[in-house]
Amino acid sequence: MSKLDKKLMQTPDLNKERLEKLKILFPDLFTLEGKLNPDELKKIIDPDLVKETERFEFKWFGKSEAKRNAFTPSKATLVYDQEKSVNPEYADGNMIIEGENLETMKVLLSGYRERIKCIYIDPPYNTGKDFVYSDKWDESKEEYWEHIGVIQDGVKVDTNLETSGRFHSNWLNMMYSRLLLARQLLKDDGVIFISIDDNEMHHLRKVCDDIFGEESLIGVFSWKNKYGAGAKTKGLIEVHEYVLCYSKNLLIDIESELAKEQIGEYDKKRDEKYSTRGGYITQPLMTKSLDDRDNLKYKIIYNGDEIPPRKQWVWEESRLSKAIENNEIVFKKKKNGEYSVRAKVYLKDENGLIRKGKPISSLNGPFNQEGTEEVAELIGEDIFSFPKPKKLLKYFISFILNNMEDKNGIYLDFFAGSGTTAHAVMELNKKDNGSRKFILVQIPELTDEKSEAYKAGYKKISDITIERNKRVIQKLEKEEAKKQPSLLDLDKKPFKTGFKVYKLAKSNFPRVDFAPDPAKTEEENLALLNQYIDDKEAMYLAMIDEKNIFDEVILKNGFMINYSKEQVNDFSKNKVFQIKDDFKECLICMDMSIANETLKELEQYKDKIFICLERALNTTMKWNLKHLLGEKLIAF
Repeated sequence: MSKLDKKLMQTPDLNKERLEKLKILFPDLFTLEGKLNPDELKKIIDPDLVKETERFEFKWFGKSEAKRNAFTPSKATLVYDQEKSVNPEYADGNMIIEGENLETMKVLLSGYRERIKCIYIDPPYNTGKDFVYSDKWDESKEEYWEHIGVIQDGVKVDTNLETSGRFHSNWLNMMYSRLLLARQLLKDDGVIFISIDDNEMHHLRKVCDDIFGEESLIGVFSWKNKYGAGAKTKGLIEVHEYVLCYSKNLLIDIESELAKEQIGEYDKKRDEKYSTRGGYITQPLMTKSLDDRDNLKYKIIYNGDEIPPRKQWVWEESRLSKAIENNEIVFKKKKNGEYSVRAKVYLKDENGLIRKGKPISSLNGPFNQEGTEEVAELIGEDIFSFPKPKKLLKYFISFILNNMEDKNGIYLDFFAGSGTTAHAVMELNKKDNGSRKFILVQIPELTDEKSEAYKAGYKKISDITIERNKRVIQKLEKEEAKKQPSLLDLDKKPFKTGFKVYKLAKSNFPRVDFAPDPAKTEEENLALLNQYIDDKEAMYLAMIDEKNIFDEVILKNGFMINYSKEQVNDFSKNKVFQIKDDFKECLICMDMSIANETLKELEQYKDKIFICLERALNTTMKWNLKHLLGEKLIAF
């Protein structure tokens, strides 16, 4: 990121980043002026310079612009709303953010890039009635912040009517830019689940193939989402939806909670010796492939018969021998004299926990009616239409990826709706003592004045998101209070959770309104920006909430917003704070000048990042700090 971009408090410019990486890897593709030469790039793609231009690709009107929208930086920030937050002292990274989701994800990018374990989204289906988010705003031409609901409640959205010539394109553009950013936020072993119906299923799959790669498709879940249809329904009855699942990178293995039909398979066979472990299924122990591992090529004896493997065994000899002694192997002699050798796999493990299994692609429930009842029970009848049932979300959240069970991951839902994802995460944490974190993003879309939601006091959809999960926490706390403590629970802390509410807002720093002059050099624009900051910012920063300034500075310098902040007593003249998130730490000082004593006191912290205002440094102090800290000095 250039000095000018950093000083303008922008989030990362992904287009610039990609070009810079390309220039490092392939400098020959660039001109002497440092510009990418398209002709040189074409020679790599098509070395024979074939004139044929047709190739297989998925294109639609506006795709290129949607990609640019995804990768352009943001000058927005997140502002903490203490009044709406619930048990913030127990939030531990849980957040509900009111704001347009594309811009919000850009704001999260610096601190949460490649940090998200799992994303689940239930985007608006393209039915001709649902809204489609509009990404066509320009801060210099439109009242951008009013547009996304910062100045006024609600947002302007475009209705995507079937009569529109760009009916599918509008929806695809909305999804494409958001999914491009979603991939940036996912961990290398992260996964994304996307609910969709038949209207855009085939298009969405092509978009995801484009973004994640066809080889990263884990599968498509066909989900029977309702019991049936009413008597007046005409024609074909649709009682299903789909959930697309992609990984960021290839997964070695994926396991899930066993479905009812899978548990039923275990119940068909019982073993008296291991009755406490439930029924069992069997799995073959002779492999059909050959890895040339000598320790897997041996013979076993059963009823006086010598049994060689077909090619080799799955297990080493000591493990198989012990399993035979424990009656955990099933032998079956075939008519040709050969043996089938299979291992018993019990429903429960040695600790009495039901084991995981392979996900099945056809899900028979839970039904949408259950989701409707869950919301109605918490906040009233007819408040929110078609919420996903929490059981469905729990199923996906509980997936084990690459044989690693992780109860501490971050789960993102940027089409939060009624907030089912947070509900599922909190209940799972209570059940298994996990510390999963959720981040929900919901646009503050106005509710219809004639709706039951509006009459009940929910003026925006995001009000419903927040209130539902507030009541979930209240319900969980009541359940916890009713529990009778046992000797086993003496060492356990009572379950506590909460969340913080943030709003997408314009930056706290007036400098974001500075427009660089394209006719001037970067050095000339930096000088003009410094003057602009001197004129506009000093008094303003002294008047606004210090926490909001800290949040923005920390977030845009690559820290997660659930940081801890503690004043360091070693500094005598300046207020210096130590900031820590789940991954890194730094020191920060927001004073208007840095004292000479602070320079000396920083010597014992020279291995840490130090963030301060550039206007707080005179030329000598800046040189000395740069000499002491090198790249660890961040002056903005």
